[in-house]
Amino acid sequence: MTEETSLFEQNDANQPLASRMRPRTLAEFVGQEQLIGPGKVLRQLIDDDAISSMIFWGPPGVGKTTLARIIATKTQARFLTFSAVTSGIKEIRQVMETAEANRALGERTIVFVDEIHRFNKAQQDAFLPFVEKGSITLIGATTENPSFEINAALLSRMKVFVMQQLTQADLESLLHQVLTDERGFGTQQVQIEPTTIGAIADFANGDARIALNTLEMAVINGQRVNEVTTVDQSDVKQLVSRKSLLYDKRGDEHYNIISALHKSMRNSDVDAALYWLSRMLEGGEDPLYVARRLIRFASEDVGMADSRALEITVAAYQAAHMIGMPECSVNLAQAVTYLALAPKSNAIYTAYSAAKEDALHTLAEPVPLQIRNAPTKLMEDLHYGEGYQYAHDTKDKITTLQTMPDNLVGHEYYHPTMEGSEQRVTKRMEQIKEWHRQHDGND
Repeated sequence: MTEETSLFEQNDANQPLASRMRPRTLAEFVGQEQLIGPGKVLRQLIDDDAISSMIFWGPPGVGKTTLARIIATKTQARFLTFSAVTSGIKEIRQVMETAEANRALGERTIVFVDEIHRFNKAQQDAFLPFVEKGSITLIGATTENPSFEINAALLSRMKVFVMQQLTQADLESLLHQVLTDERGFGTQQVQIEPTTIGAIADFANGDARIALNTLEMAVINGQRVNEVTTVDQSDVKQLVSRKSLLYDKRGDEHYNIISALHKSMRNSDVDAALYWLSRMLEGGEDPLYVARRLIRFASEDVGMADSRALEITVAAYQAAHMIGMPECSVNLAQAVTYLALAPKSNAIYTAYSAAKEDALHTLAEPVPLQIRNAPTKLMEDLHYGEGYQYAHDTKDKITTLQTMPDNLVGHEYYHPTMEGSEQRVTKRMEQIKEWHRQHDGND
């Protein structure tokens, strides 16, 4: 835990550019107009020094910690920070007791927890009674979905503000500001083309920290002639050869992107499906995880409309298992393309869901005697298998044998569509139904 003064160290030319250029006021803050623009709720709360407990949720490099520090400079409250890595329950309770005592004297305390999702349940619970009583105002910052990472009781007492990835324009504005601000390169003569600034902003992928670090490296490695530093495209090209994709194999973005892949394939958008596949694989996702999801999709969303989809996705899984990344990326791309372009039917998925409902919520009647095996004399004496009709002995390969439990006779689960190969399935089922209409009850 640290006091507010530890947040604002003296400007040091040896500090990284991102640290030197950290905004000090809302006027210097770039982006998040939906939260801190004129008339917006969060802006009003900050201006009125009426901060309540809240969580800043957003991707890295969008200003979550910076915004908390700006609040620290404007508030009349005591401002403390906690580390989710080094602070235990004992330290939390000690500070909470001090805050409670200060509240009795009329002093407010704001506690800032960066990466609050790293606190375990017990640590989060330690904050709860003090937030509830108003002993502290808690501000948390997280890159993870608060719905999954923050205790429900604590989350219900905090307002969540969603911070968005910075736009290309936001980052270009920030980089131009760095070139004129004395904390950045304002005291130096740096020549850099707008297109080069744009290339750095594009590479940063919405992360201000990456943009500033990249610009700093570009200036350091620029060409110096007569105290003028020139940064051209060739200087920057080697720094932006591979974009850092925002992807966490266990976090919220993992579920967002696999959802995007599924929905793109379901909507038969092959280009979008290939894009989301590449985002996952190039972000470091396990190719076998992707392959397993494709196998599920083959039956859930394609099903009998194209039975080969299941064969192809299983083959893609085997290929991914045999050769791994990066070679298996083309195998998975082939499977994704096939699934996206295949006719779609969720009839198998809905059929199983309906059958499961009956299995779970109706009387579990015993298996009808006529379809039980009778391997012993005792079972024969108990009429196991009595009345069984062997379909292969009949002309049409169908019999009037009842195979449903008595209480479920007439229940239908599978309703095939007219998509792809399922047209043939529909016609076959109609033939079977017609046969039963003609033969059932006529023996």
